[in-house]
Amino acid sequence: MTAQKRYTIGIDVGTTGTKVVLLDPDGALLAQEGRDCELFSQRSGFAEADPGQWLNNIASAIPVLLKTAGVAPAEIAAIATTGMVPALVLVDGERRAVRRAILQNDARATAQLSELGEAYRGLDVVGTTGSALTQQSIAPTLMWLREHEPDALRKAEIVMGSYDWVLYSLGAEAHVEQNWALESGLFEIDGRFFSPAFEHARIEPELVPPPRSPGTVVGELSANGARLTGLVAGVQLVVGGADHVLSAFAAGVDEAGSFLVKLGGAGDILAASNTPVVDPRLYLDAHPVPGLWLPNGCMATSGSLIRWYQSLVGGAELMRLDAEAAEREPAEILCLPYFLGEKSPLHDPDLRGAFIGMHLGHTRADLYRSVLEGIAFGFRHHVEVFAEIGMPVHRAMVTNGGSKSVLWKQIHADVLGIPMHPVLDHPGASLGAAIIAAIGAGVLPDWAAASRFLQLGPVVEPNPDTLDRYSDAYAEWRRSADVLTPVSHHLSRRALS
Repeated sequence: MTAQKRYTIGIDVGTTGTKVVLLDPDGALLAQEGRDCELFSQRSGFAEADPGQWLNNIASAIPVLLKTAGVAPAEIAAIATTGMVPALVLVDGERRAVRRAILQNDARATAQLSELGEAYRGLDVVGTTGSALTQQSIAPTLMWLREHEPDALRKAEIVMGSYDWVLYSLGAEAHVEQNWALESGLFEIDGRFFSPAFEHARIEPELVPPPRSPGTVVGELSANGARLTGLVAGVQLVVGGADHVLSAFAAGVDEAGSFLVKLGGAGDILAASNTPVVDPRLYLDAHPVPGLWLPNGCMATSGSLIRWYQSLVGGAELMRLDAEAAEREPAEILCLPYFLGEKSPLHDPDLRGAFIGMHLGHTRADLYRSVLEGIAFGFRHHVEVFAEIGMPVHRAMVTNGGSKSVLWKQIHADVLGIPMHPVLDHPGASLGAAIIAAIGAGVLPDWAAASRFLQLGPVVEPNPDTLDRYSDAYAEWRRSADVLTPVSHHLSRRALS
């Protein structure tokens, strides 16, 4: 008797690791495996990864998944991928990467970015493409490659993102996922080419394949893909999506007004909208569910700032720091969390971090609490931007490592004035990819079926006794940031001189 194809695999191609999960569409995550990835930064501002390592990680992880879950290769119905966006992979005619992938946080193309900015002067780039021209835009990176690595660019027949290339290498047709297209700066919001990027960067249109929406079947696992993964040829290959988008999707951000606070190394906030709202302070992504959009922001530091502070105080356990900070008064010290500059909503890489209001009676617990509060104030800044552009939010989900801290969840509820809904045991974007694979392959009936995989913890309600204090502190935090911005810029310039 032929095995029933019912299980799906989600693959997350991350900056520091590859994660693969196996999903039972009846509502269970059967197994998950992770493998590390090396980050290459041979020069200041460079951030690269080896695409071959992504495939090796997948080849290593999938057989372990199947063995752990007791699932036969013939029972796999579909695969979908997710990952960082918009990474850049140059691909030759044999589906091979020409060189290492250039990641989305790479900052080599500064001169080309300035040149393209001048060429775009007078254009409504954000309104047309949904994305500002930034260091993660693809056109200036291609300009850099033409200048510094022309042989690599000549060998390329296609450019695409990380997770799209993984699917392509397994046998899919050439494509770029909808959100890679949006964040690349190469496409308009409606999916047409943004012609000024192609003209000024001298990009051949044939180099960029067409966008495809999440859930679209784009081919079947090839014989080579089957040999690599240990699966059976013919498994459906389904377009997944950007990692932060699929993480929000799997966390229950599924209607206008709902949003996700993602407490990872950086701080992400994604809010669902019925319309493609564009604003230069934010990013815009398409929600996997047709008709929904995800205006969003990303702060440069969150968990990374906490880890930095933890190292400064001798590596004290975070649970102990939490317990100490819970005994201190709210907002005794203000922390400007701009220790890596800031992404949204300020988009200022020359900002610097600061602690304000300290005296000799303060302890490491006060400073630690101010770090937690400063990051929460950054999320409140985004919530205010959402309100200003006509999309107030009312239902907050919270995920990632920081969501395990009872104190930090309470601080967010108090600073935002919104109940926080913790998502339990959230594997992130890989789960979203596996769900979308099941929807695309017809194993799950529709997008609403994703809710069966969501597990929520007890709601964290705002404490009415601290709401006013945090509102006052937030206002002082915003004023302090404005006052210290020119100082930050001066220090930044001096460090480069």
